[in-house]
Amino acid sequence: MKECYLYRQLKNGSVQCRACCHYCLIKNGAKGKCSVRENRNGKLYSLVYNQPCALEIDPIEKKPLYLFLPGSKTLSLATVGCNFSCLNCQNWTISQLPKMGLKIQEKFQEKKRTPFEIVKIALKNKLPSISYTYTEPTIFLEYALDTMKLAKKAGLKNIWITNAFFSEETFNLIKNYLDAANVDLKSFDERFYREICQGELKPVLENLKRIKKANIWLEITTLVIPQLNDSPQNLTMAANFIKKELGAHTPWHLSRFFASISWRLKHLSDTPLETLEMAAAIGKKAGLKNVFIGNV
Repeated sequence: MKECYLYRQLKNGSVQCRACCHYCLIKNGAKGKCSVRENRNGKLYSLVYNQPCALEIDPIEKKPLYLFLPGSKTLSLATVGCNFSCLNCQNWTISQLPKMGLKIQEKFQEKKRTPFEIVKIALKNKLPSISYTYTEPTIFLEYALDTMKLAKKAGLKNIWITNAFFSEETFNLIKNYLDAANVDLKSFDERFYREICQGELKPVLENLKRIKKANIWLEITTLVIPQLNDSPQNLTMAANFIKKELGAHTPWHLSRFFASISWRLKHLSDTPLETLEMAAAIGKKAGLKNVFIGNV
């Protein structure tokens, strides 16, 4: 465990987590919505510090990042947990585990890796970057940030694969150590974020603009889901936002949804290739220069 970096102590032993835009109010003995940040006697602790659930070497294109360090490999780091509960999640077997009652410290006791060890592994394998990925890095902020600081000193690049629902306070902590991000722009519909993800769209859009303004390399991914976010109107609004607010050269990845590996949308069909081609055409018509179809 490690005491969290961003929280406020309140009356009656409660705390308010400040890591993401849920700003959870957490009573003594309870956890936030991510289920990996716990109030113990008026102090908020991360339950996943030093406890990765995944540590893999991946092609950077898998993130996906196509125009940042292309052709290289990256060390991918994740812990269990997420601040969203996306019904379409394709990594739900690790992102949603804590909400299912997993005893984190018992499960990963023998797999501990310190930030120093993570950086050492990257250097040993001659990898130019570390990616905080698979789940949402905001929920393991302390672990990620401590690793990022050491990585930066060692000359490595830091990459977040994120839903961008982090707080402004979190962004201010990480921005000087963050070199690139791929953000899941899940839909351009507030209702989708509320009902499918249990989140909100507006903070994501604000953080996208913050990332771009801070000169951090940015690529966008939209998982195109039949019946939920695949309407021409929705895709057009997303494309126009990217063009206007983030720039015509910001890459937009349009990814195929597979129902069989989703968390709770197995009744839907996989995304037809024709839908992805339609989405790509919308992006190009909006003036985007780098539109990519993925998962096909």
